[in-house]
Amino acid sequence: MTVAEAVKLLEGQFFSGEDKAGLEVISACGADLMSDVMAFVKDRVILLTGLVNPQVIRTAELLDIHCIIFVRGKTPSRDMIDMAGEADIILAGTKLPMFLSCGKLYEAGLKTGGTRRI
Repeated sequence: MTVAEAVKLLEGQFFSGEDKAGLEVISACGADLMSDVMAFVKDRVILLTGLVNPQVIRTAELLDIHCIIFVRGKTPSRDMIDMAGEADIILAGTKLPMFLSCGKLYEAGLKTGGTRRI
């Protein structure tokens, strides 16, 4: 699945990085605690979160996550969008809650496979 397909499936919108939305992903991680993300993240993953602060961008950069989708209608600040652009991270959002977002991506074929990064 590509990032563009995932965002479309979640009836979402891009905040930045739409030009890189052809990136292939194989799994998703849904969490609001960045410590959970660090413990369970896999390769080629979409990070789904309702946490909207610069720490999300820093965590994604550290773990080589190239796409963050904010759930529950959350929107990143201009500073976060700029940080993501500098780190080559795609930002998108959906109005759907975390549970439905994860479920839709799972139903569409994203699984928990991949290699542990840590």
